Amino acid sequence: MTVQARAQEGSPRMALWKALLLTLPASLFSFATLLQVLFLADNPPFILIIAALLVGTVLTVLFFLMVRTGKTHRYRSALFILMAAALPLHFLPMMFREYGTNMLTDAAAYSGKAQFCPLTMPMVLLPAVLGKGAIFPGMLTMGATWFLMWVGASLSTGRGWCSWGCFYGGFDEFFSRLRKKATIKHVDRKWTFLSFGILLAIVLISAIAFHPFYCEWLCPFKAVTEFNAPTSAATIAALVIFVTLFLGLVVALPLLTKKRIQCAIWCPFGAMQSFFNKINIFEVRIDLDKCTQCKRCLRECPTFSLDEGSVVNGKALMSCTKCGHCVDACPKGAMSYHIKGTPVGVRPNVARLLFIYAAYVLVGFLGGNIMTDAVQNVFKWITTGSMI
Repeated sequence: MTVQARAQEGSPRMALWKALLLTLPASLFSFATLLQVLFLADNPPFILIIAALLVGTVLTVLFFLMVRTGKTHRYRSALFILMAAALPLHFLPMMFREYGTNMLTDAAAYSGKAQFCPLTMPMVLLPAVLGKGAIFPGMLTMGATWFLMWVGASLSTGRGWCSWGCFYGGFDEFFSRLRKKATIKHVDRKWTFLSFGILLAIVLISAIAFHPFYCEWLCPFKAVTEFNAPTSAATIAALVIFVTLFLGLVVALPLLTKKRIQCAIWCPFGAMQSFFNKINIFEVRIDLDKCTQCKRCLRECPTFSLDEGSVVNGKALMSCTKCGHCVDACPKGAMSYHIKGTPVGVRPNVARLLFIYAAYVLVGFLGGNIMTDAVQNVFKWITTGSMI
């Protein structure tokens, strides 16, 4: 296929000077952690400055490659997986520094020092609204920052959080990409309603019992972060559940299906974010004039966010995480990012660029901090033999 043909089908390679110019604003988000370290920290250690500089450079390069090549999913996926890999390298050393273990006791969890996890958001909102207070006292110290970040990200990217900002999602994305072909080639989309059922259940149970039910029993990522010390039959059973869910939903099923199973059918936070796609200005649309009904987008979508009706209606479902996989995969350039209220297929690269800018604010301020701390911990391990 000629370069001209590729350009006509929606994957033009941008001029180098233009790609560099468009990357400049994103570099501010990419180096957000470095700027915080330099201007807000008091005598920051040199190793922290180097870590922030390295992370900022990686984020900037990946943004440049997205803009230059016209491919979103390829480089977003690399970034997303790096964020997930950084999570345990950031979180576990922090736990050992604070508590001497990664096994979280009730006293630590409710001390107000525990890190605030976005997955708890569905469980803490209703009790707070009802005047019961905060399930996690940590919400009082850092939850306001998290809440504002979550609101801003939800309004600007919708469920794009789940493919750009979630530091857990890179795990099942990684395993879903390891194999070239799926062993299980069909998964009924009805399974995606399970996450909405879990969302409703944990909101109600947590409000009634005033306990973070999902955290205590159903979170797969407890297996790679922190969990209650297994000192009783209940905590031992919970640990077994966490490990089983992680191996099944995050490792095995993504390997077998090439889909992000945990994100698509299990995560209640993702289900909640789907509703924000209704008010978010960005969406993924299909230009029906270009679409040849090949249905490759249906096969490629990792979160079951396209169905037969999507192809007919020219619109992704409300569960779309805006990962860009279908946009990259469409052989005719019919799939594109789109700003609601504008004509479909008119200057789609502008809508794509604006969305990536919005997503990179989240990446820079959230992922940048986690990755910088992880790199710093690796440097510590190399130079001192310990991350603590």
